[in-house]
Amino acid sequence: MDAQIIYTIIAGLLLVVSALGTIFPVLPGSLLTIGTLLAWGWLLGSAASWWAAGLGMAIAVLGWSASAILTGRKLKEHQVPKGSILFAVIGAIAGAFIIPVIGLFVGFAVGLFAGESMRRREFSGALGSSWAALKAMGLGIVVEFGCVLLASSVWVIGLITHFATR
Repeated sequence: MDAQIIYTIIAGLLLVVSALGTIFPVLPGSLLTIGTLLAWGWLLGSAASWWAAGLGMAIAVLGWSASAILTGRKLKEHQVPKGSILFAVIGAIAGAFIIPVIGLFVGFAVGLFAGESMRRREFSGALGSSWAALKAMGLGIVVEFGCVLLASSVWVIGLITHFATR
């Protein structure tokens, strides 16, 4: 089997893992996408692979940045402080160990609500700001996931072009 085919199969598997990494933030989804595309473009070395890798990396960087900016803007808009986010992260880590598969998300939500409850001292205010923060995080995940999928689609076009023209 040709080395370029092996590199391409490995890159495809890593892109699947990176897409999952945007949904389950245990893995660095966008960063893994950027690294995978860079390595694939460099190892294959054709014009098609470099164009696909470059365009895909730009899309992944855009998604990663947009996710962070959109999430941060929404959290500031709803006045959710860093302390509540820290509670949410601690809750997510604990939840991942307590409840398999969905514990990360449940723990994040519970930790966020606990942090906001301690800060606001009222149920309805804490619930409203926690819900707003969860929606902001969800929006960031959707944007980043969509950009990783788009970058992976560009990669598919690049690999077809590369192997059709070599």
